[in-house]
Amino acid sequence: MNTNLSDLDSIVNAAQAAFLLGRGADLRTRSAWLEAVAAALEADAGVLVPLAARETHLGLTRLQGELKRTIFQLRLFASEIRSGEHLDATIDHADPQWGMGPRPDLRRMNVPLGVVGVFGASNFPFAFSVMGGDTASALAAGCSVVYKAHEGHPELSVRTAETVQRGLLEGGAPQALFTLVTGRAAAEALVDHPLVKAIGFTGSTAGGRALAQRASSRAEPIPFYGELGGINAVFVTAKAWSARRDTILTGYAGSLSLGMGQFCTKPGLLFVPAGATAEASGVLNRALADFEPAPLLTERLHEGYTNAVEHLSDQPGVQRIVEGNFEPAPLPTVLHAASSAVFDQPELLRQEMFGPASLIIEYATESELTALAGLLEGQLTTTIQAEEDDDVNDLAARLTDISGRVLWNGWPTGVTVSYAQHHGGPYPATTTTTTSVGTAAVRRFLRPVAFQDFPHARLPEALQDPNPWSVPQRIDGVWTRPQPVTAVR
Repeated sequence: MNTNLSDLDSIVNAAQAAFLLGRGADLRTRSAWLEAVAAALEADAGVLVPLAARETHLGLTRLQGELKRTIFQLRLFASEIRSGEHLDATIDHADPQWGMGPRPDLRRMNVPLGVVGVFGASNFPFAFSVMGGDTASALAAGCSVVYKAHEGHPELSVRTAETVQRGLLEGGAPQALFTLVTGRAAAEALVDHPLVKAIGFTGSTAGGRALAQRASSRAEPIPFYGELGGINAVFVTAKAWSARRDTILTGYAGSLSLGMGQFCTKPGLLFVPAGATAEASGVLNRALADFEPAPLLTERLHEGYTNAVEHLSDQPGVQRIVEGNFEPAPLPTVLHAASSAVFDQPELLRQEMFGPASLIIEYATESELTALAGLLEGQLTTTIQAEEDDDVNDLAARLTDISGRVLWNGWPTGVTVSYAQHHGGPYPATTTTTTSVGTAAVRRFLRPVAFQDFPHARLPEALQDPNPWSVPQRIDGVWTRPQPVTAVR
């Protein structure tokens, strides 16, 4: 049963009350709440993983690994917030001799936004869903979360939410710090609700744009942190092709078909030297010979995938060099075009095929690569396959301009959760310059506040001179770190 609008209002008000109760919790207490959720998910793995497999058609091994990643992410965030790095505590003591004139006592730190609405994805039912990166980072920041269940795995959403709520309550968190709602009407009302202060979203470009416009059209516009997808282009130099052609194509085949091509980082474009069609077709067909197809996540996604591949196949200059199919469990399709066709029709590079399909473009000369990269829109990732003595500086500079993550001699599928990770990119990859993966994701749901000439006893603990929370502080321009950051291993 979908959440009605009256219940939605009550849920958001309860989430606001939970936020007000929980925002004053010290860092170790909030960290313990995340640890408690991790423990609850770990304890319920035997129920959650089979349920996820039934609803999503993803394999048990894949889902077990994904749940493990989700649990690791919670514990990493717990470690991160214990360190206090995210607070960015900065203290400027009063200085009558300051170069701009007498300076008052100023102290700044980051504080949580409030209630966050989260819309998860279907392709990662643990890592980007109920307790995915958006939910975990918002809770780590000190916010409360109202999660909109994904229709692609409704039973799993409800069951995971129950596990999360149990973990939070067992950890001593305020009731309603995390709640779940269902249905489109509730989703729209969640974005509109005046107590909601930010939205996290992972999904389609069309759905993300609609919600982003709704968030910006409110009487009080709010931040919309949307991951909308990407093509994830890979560029192969002539030297790399000559030295490692079969290895590159085999890696490409494995990456484009991983998880039935339903990764947001799937390589959707591969640029290779001219004259490679016959060789590429043979290697790819051999590399995909033992591929075991599975149904896509939902019938709606299957229909969208079929339409996208057929549309791109019908464009002038495009041919199929690996003939897949559109069965309920489809075999991979690889398309081919020359760079001349792409220069005539740049839109060929902008058609996302969410499933096991990709497009190879043959360039006439390596000098075309930077120009071809110039036709691309914003990307989550781009990749250079090159040799050490290749001159790819101009190409790398262009890819840096349009990408959230640039890889060297690797494949983009597989996004580790770590301190330096960045999972984002210029529009249409995402709607902001922030990351949705890694410890930096916590900062999306914080905002800075400065306290001027406050009585010392009334300052937040992180800004007091004795530093009772033992967090890093920048004092009069100099960073002090009273304790080492605790790392997750």
